[in-house]
Amino acid sequence: MQHHRERRRPDGVGAWLCVAAAVLLAVLLFGTPLAVVFGHAFSKGAAAWWQVVSARETLSAVGLTLLTLVVCVPLSALFGLAAAWALTKFRWRGKTVLVSLIELPFSVSPIVAGVACLLVYGASSPLGSYLQDHNIPVMFAVPGILLAILFVVSPFIARELLPLMRLHGTDDEEAAIILGAGGLRTFLRVTLPNIRWALLYGVILCAARVLGEFGAVSVVSGHIRGETNTLPLYIDLLFHDYDNSGSFAVASILTSLAVVTLAAKAIVERQIDRSRRSASE
Repeated sequence: MQHHRERRRPDGVGAWLCVAAAVLLAVLLFGTPLAVVFGHAFSKGAAAWWQVVSARETLSAVGLTLLTLVVCVPLSALFGLAAAWALTKFRWRGKTVLVSLIELPFSVSPIVAGVACLLVYGASSPLGSYLQDHNIPVMFAVPGILLAILFVVSPFIARELLPLMRLHGTDDEEAAIILGAGGLRTFLRVTLPNIRWALLYGVILCAARVLGEFGAVSVVSGHIRGETNTLPLYIDLLFHDYDNSGSFAVASILTSLAVVTLAAKAIVERQIDRSRRSASE
């Protein structure tokens, strides 16, 4: 017996007008800029586009962007899993403080996050002076970029997991422990299968934010050509150098990566919807 309502098609002129307005706005707001980016990127031909894309500074920006993706997303996933597990599976005082800390990056401007990293790890701080004295580069180097991005993206996965893990409660884990399963086995065999799609969805959102982060990275990177420019920073640098065709060519790379993440997000959302429908039948 099905317990969910079947989605119905738009009925009446008003409903179809709403659909048409939504589609039109989506095309104007999202589709048109996307077409403009690729149109300008290839305005001088594929050879000119390839010359910009294959340049050393472009490849350096791509490599650094992918490095931030490889480092920051897994660390954010580990943090999100640990935080959601601690908040939903155990009773302890101070949980509201942890929730507030997790949500803090949502309310703080990325530029403020970058300035905060600069104040903590910069040369004017005691920690920054110690790092500088021991030749450990943090600010205006790759570690500073990773720290700034981690601050910005750390809540994404945790916020996706918390509602679902609260909904599932602790009954399944308690039953597994009573049957003799250890903590790690309980997590891998009981908890993780229940949250796998929410975790993957959070990972995709986190990856999209890592790829596009600009404000925090702009403060801590130093804008060193070929060393500390991620793709968003390099696009901005080319644009301010009045190299419009070059900036759009590099922007086409970042846009393509964004489209891939959106496609992955749509696939995961469809799978989540199928799982919910099958669970309700």
